[in-house]
Amino acid sequence: MRSNLSLSLLLAATLTLSACSNKKVAPEAYSGFLRDYNALTERQSPSGQTVLSWVRPGIRVDLYTQVYIEPSQFYPQPQPTERIPQTTLSDVTWYYDAALKHELGKVMTVVTAPGPNTLIVRPAITRVAASTQSLRAYEWLPITLVAAGVSTATGIRDQDSEIATEVAFLDGGTRTVVAEVVRKGTGVPLENDTEVMTAANVKAVLDGWATDLRNSYVAIRK
Repeated sequence: MRSNLSLSLLLAATLTLSACSNKKVAPEAYSGFLRDYNALTERQSPSGQTVLSWVRPGIRVDLYTQVYIEPSQFYPQPQPTERIPQTTLSDVTWYYDAALKHELGKVMTVVTAPGPNTLIVRPAITRVAASTQSLRAYEWLPITLVAAGVSTATGIRDQDSEIATEVAFLDGGTRTVVAEVVRKGTGVPLENDTEVMTAANVKAVLDGWATDLRNSYVAIRK
């Protein structure tokens, strides 16, 4: 009976670890922000992260010499909480906009209004949350599973700061969608289930997304 219980606990831990380590956004987590998710395919970003994306076949990226970045938005709009207050939500969108302008501005002219030869970037934050970290390899052993379970139940286990985005890219002249991307990331963890999440927890993720977009543009333009 004891061995069966240990085996069950080990199996549960392994499944939990496997599920939490998946960095691809699942279909049930799509927000509805993008016009069509059926064409998305799994790819690796320039930084090696898993993303879901689509690029219109035959697109001439070299024709886009300017970029207009729409203010990022939350979709759907979240309700502020004690752990993720309105100041955090506002700071996240502000920083996302700044990161996109900074990185894309290195390879394109950032403009204040869309027009011909302009790529419109329409970003949305589709998830921001804190969740209990998955079990580490050393916690698979039955004797440590008990301790891991206790720390989770009492709220002292580290919390992952999670964030996801969906971005549509449009032709500035025709407003035709030319590309889409869906991805998620994990930022700096919170120490427990009471620590307040701030934009600082996910700044590195936002910087990485912006850098990947710049490098993707450069790679496609060649």
